[in-house]
Amino acid sequence: MSPKFHGTTILGIRHKNKVVMAGDGQVTWGDVVLKHRTTKVHKLYDDSVLAGFAGGTADALTLLDRLEMRLEEFSGNLERAAHELAKDWRADRYLRRLEAMIATMDAQRSLIISGEGDLLSPDDQVISIGSGASFALAAARAYLDASKLSAAQIARRSMKIAAELCVYTNDEIEVVEI
Repeated sequence: MSPKFHGTTILGIRHKNKVVMAGDGQVTWGDVVLKHRTTKVHKLYDDSVLAGFAGGTADALTLLDRLEMRLEEFSGNLERAAHELAKDWRADRYLRRLEAMIATMDAQRSLIISGEGDLLSPDDQVISIGSGASFALAAARAYLDASKLSAAQIARRSMKIAAELCVYTNDEIEVVEI
């Protein structure tokens, strides 16, 4: 993960017919913690799509607005909306300068839209972005393989591990489910 994307951890899990996304609540400016509880995971398109962001807040919110517009345009088709947003992100001079990433999920798909306009789909049922992404991802995969926990329980426990290891992630964890 590039240093410009530190400051948060977002984790999405698809498990036992549930789709959940978790985010920590910490907002940092450089090496200073400005806020401990903020919302980084949002429900979009009639609460059928989850989207979490890492990176610059204003940049991420701009991209979430664009994603929501695309979801409306394509009647909630997440893959099509994300593909069009990724194309816009690569082509538009203003959008290319935005420093953020988005993790997004609906009932069928899990996608990451990167700061370079890439559209990535994971091989498994877990996605993660941000400074603590690798910690949360590893913990979630371990819990999925060895546990009878719910998706929300796995997300919360995995994010707690990330918070213990990543200084830019705190344990004020919000879990959102669709």
